[in-house]
Amino acid sequence: MHKTTKQEDTDNTPWHAMELDEVGSRLESSDQGLSRDQAEHRLKETGLNQLQAEESVRPLVLLARQVHNPLIYLLIGAAVLSLLVGHRIDSAVIAGVVLLNTLLGFLQEWRAEGALQALQEMAAPHARVLRDGETRKIEAHDVVPGDVLVLETGDRVAADARFLAGEDLQVDESALTGESDPVSKTSEQIEDQAPVADRKNMVWMSTNVTGGRGRAIVVATGMHTQIGQIAGKVRSTGREQTPLQKRLHKLGLALGILGIVLAAIVFGLGLLRGYPVVKMLLFAVAFAVSAIPEGLPAVISVTLALGVRRMADRHAIIRRLPAVETLGSTTVICSDKTGTITKNQMTVRKIWTGVRTFEVSGEGYRPEGEWADEDGRKLSEPPENLKQLLRIGVLNNNAELREHEGQWRVEGNPSEGALLVAAMKAGLIVNDLRRERERISEIPFSSDRKYMATLGHREDGEGTVALVKGAPDRLIEYCTHVFMDGEPVELDDSRRKEVVGMNEAFANDALRVMAGAYREFPGDMQDLEARDVEEKLVLAGLWGMIDPPREESKQAVADAKQAGIRPIMITGDHATTALAIARQVGIAENGKALGPKEVDEMDQPALAEAAMDSGVFARVSPAHKLKIMQALKAQGQIVAMTGDGVNDAPALKGADIGIAMGQTGTEVAKQAADMILTDDNFATIVDAVEEGRVIYNNLRGVVFFLLCANAGEIMTLAGALMLGLELPLTATMILWVNLVTAGACTIPLGVEPRHLDVLRESPRNPREPIVNRAMLLRMATLTPLMAIGTLLLFWYKSGEGLAVAQTVAFSTMVAFEWFQALNARSQRLSVLSIGLFSNRWLLLGVGVAVLLQLTATQTPVGHLLLHTAGLSWTDWLLIVLVSSSIWVVDELRKWIQARRGSAD
Repeated sequence: MHKTTKQEDTDNTPWHAMELDEVGSRLESSDQGLSRDQAEHRLKETGLNQLQAEESVRPLVLLARQVHNPLIYLLIGAAVLSLLVGHRIDSAVIAGVVLLNTLLGFLQEWRAEGALQALQEMAAPHARVLRDGETRKIEAHDVVPGDVLVLETGDRVAADARFLAGEDLQVDESALTGESDPVSKTSEQIEDQAPVADRKNMVWMSTNVTGGRGRAIVVATGMHTQIGQIAGKVRSTGREQTPLQKRLHKLGLALGILGIVLAAIVFGLGLLRGYPVVKMLLFAVAFAVSAIPEGLPAVISVTLALGVRRMADRHAIIRRLPAVETLGSTTVICSDKTGTITKNQMTVRKIWTGVRTFEVSGEGYRPEGEWADEDGRKLSEPPENLKQLLRIGVLNNNAELREHEGQWRVEGNPSEGALLVAAMKAGLIVNDLRRERERISEIPFSSDRKYMATLGHREDGEGTVALVKGAPDRLIEYCTHVFMDGEPVELDDSRRKEVVGMNEAFANDALRVMAGAYREFPGDMQDLEARDVEEKLVLAGLWGMIDPPREESKQAVADAKQAGIRPIMITGDHATTALAIARQVGIAENGKALGPKEVDEMDQPALAEAAMDSGVFARVSPAHKLKIMQALKAQGQIVAMTGDGVNDAPALKGADIGIAMGQTGTEVAKQAADMILTDDNFATIVDAVEEGRVIYNNLRGVVFFLLCANAGEIMTLAGALMLGLELPLTATMILWVNLVTAGACTIPLGVEPRHLDVLRESPRNPREPIVNRAMLLRMATLTPLMAIGTLLLFWYKSGEGLAVAQTVAFSTMVAFEWFQALNARSQRLSVLSIGLFSNRWLLLGVGVAVLLQLTATQTPVGHLLLHTAGLSWTDWLLIVLVSSSIWVVDELRKWIQARRGSAD
């Protein structure tokens, strides 16, 4: 067996510290790769080249998770007890509630996991490898140690590999190391102790080739890669409960204890009053069931599920249901810049051509925009100076601009893509120009040279011309002339100073500056060498480009601030660029960006204060991002953190809400996150915060409705016992009220539309209980009305027989819930101000509840199952008049509260 097929090394020398011959020897491979038989044999031994998913959720575990709830435990106990005393219908109904809640929770979480699986794709779906000495395209998961990868611009690296040879191969390793600039690769041996970021002779799984081409021999696959090792650490860490889970757990415990205590008290009181033991046992069960809002677990699952669906429509996939609520209490959003606040599409904004400065409109890769001079006058026809620079940008360029289903994207370097778009906005036809002036030779870009050069035929066919683009400071050194008014002019000291000044002016505007130049040769030149373009160049001009903010980012930042949320930008980009974008979208507060030095030197309180004050971090690594998040959390902030790279995973998992990018995010980042943005858009985070607040308000309304109903039933039963009356409600009637009537109203309450602008409210204190002081005071005002009204009509009708009196009490309790459903729509706002018809589902639910109640009281089936008696229209009129009092009183309370608020 090959020792490398297990991907374990008995020799401690790391791959980057070996000579290439030793690497091939240990892998029993060569620069020609493996044979087909060797590859198949190794695949069986090493397994597929893929990352293991986060602990896969087994169906039985998901089911058990749904039942693991104090409310469910108590309901199961009540169902068993009802069955033991012979009330099979009651037992079956309670068991049905448990089953419904379990299935709803299970199905929603299973769907959420399925949505994630739909997003999860291998970092490199395909790979080109040498097999039997020939280049073949295979599935990335079939790559094995010893394979030789064939890498070109635009490829994603399929596995960890040692670089063999190539032409100026450059790889974007930001997802793994946090290094924002592409890394040039070398085949030279590197020091043993070099950190991952400095191992320039290695390419890593899930990184992107941004330039050049090359070959590399695979040394590790799957979970043995650098990305795999980080994925393993992320999978092994646990998750904290969200605020909603904690609150509901406490509420469940409190209600469970209350139900048991009340059942015991009622059972004891009943025995003291001489009621039969079996009868009191049934009422003790009824009391316990009355204390439990049976619909709460189910309606929470449904409300959250519907919220998740709305979020998916707004480009956010929620991986865990309760995480929706945490967004509603978020106080800080730590966001990446590139692709989240900005478009991640470089755009040319300004061009200097030796004589004048031009500006171009439009953003992103869509080739639509207008050119104007520095005075704002639109250009009907671009001048020759401008065309000359734009042609250099097209011909000295390896990128391709493509349209797919109305979306434009760049294949290759984003900056080169921006040059193509700028040229197309001026009317240049890229493909025609490239065909007419075919490339003869090329000097690829390298980080040492800082330029790229190409050789092609001159436009007039008289000889050849070298076109060069690159860093302005480097190209200016090589230039002796500048192109002005259609001809080269000597680049004397004053003109050189002007060029340098323009370069600095562009840079101060946070533009990335690139220079373009050319040199003409008289003969039919075939090869281009560095010495040919490092002297006697003619400067054609400067491009100034930027990754512009998304159109919606500025409004989203304003909305977040209005909601009491502090947006913080954390980027690996330069401070000048970061500050410029932060100012444009409204994040920067004091005009200062903090860097890695400040993050390293500050303690947690100082770092958290600085983060809230500045709002901008530049040139920082994923490790710094983790430290910033921890500092904010230590000061009591509820932190939402975005990330896309492998090294972002610990910060994503440690944040209160981890948010991964669906388009650019690595698989590890997605698995560490609570939420995935399918559009990688900062505005989607703010939308999710808004949705979280709406959902929480709706859940609180549902809790208020259910607890009021339960408290009203308890007070009614307790009052009847204390007053010496017959028991006004039978056990099956109580179950009907709790399950049927409440069920018809609570789901519509869970989809209550937002009232006014919820983003104007401050973030909710995560330590505030779901049943807060304001809710308790409101319940204390309204629930006695339910008990008094029900007992009053029960006593009034007791002369007509127990069945009639109980039916009236039963219907009165139900009618109170009809009106209470209207009250529960808002804590502060009158139902008349938010619109009686704004929640049509609730009106439908109340209508269904009315029809069901008429069925329960006016039909033979209802009489048989619930032991009810028929009621007259005068009985119903009396019931509606008494029960509507709860709506009148709450509307009066809201009016008084509004008057006090306006007076303040």
